[in-house]
Amino acid sequence: MGLVLFPGDGDNSSPDVSWSYSSFAAFRQRLAETEGFVLSEMRGFGGERPWSEVSTALEPLLDHPDAGGDDLSPDECVSILVRLETIADQWAREDGDQLLRQHIEDANRLAGVLRPCVEKGVPLIFL
Repeated sequence: MGLVLFPGDGDNSSPDVSWSYSSFAAFRQRLAETEGFVLSEMRGFGGERPWSEVSTALEPLLDHPDAGGDDLSPDECVSILVRLETIADQWAREDGDQLLRQHIEDANRLAGVLRPCVEKGVPLIFL
């Protein structure tokens, strides 16, 4: 089982990105750590810390159910894309293990899915 993220443009040739649930969780944990907090401490992830105490453009992506939930709006996609590209560039400058290299690839693939959402003004869909 896993999840797929894709632009809500009705075009089957649009890019998509998919993960197993555990791989998506690890990717989001690394994103949160890069943003300066621990995802498992947040509400919805086993912790009690409210999202109002965290400031990140990635919040709509990080604080989203793995399956279902609302689509991410084109405006949310813009802010996520900008921050995600910055993080991917930062990670690429670090010496890392295989998991970091995988997360860089994941970030770049997700950015490739977010771009059409931004360009076409369509939501990002979680399936």
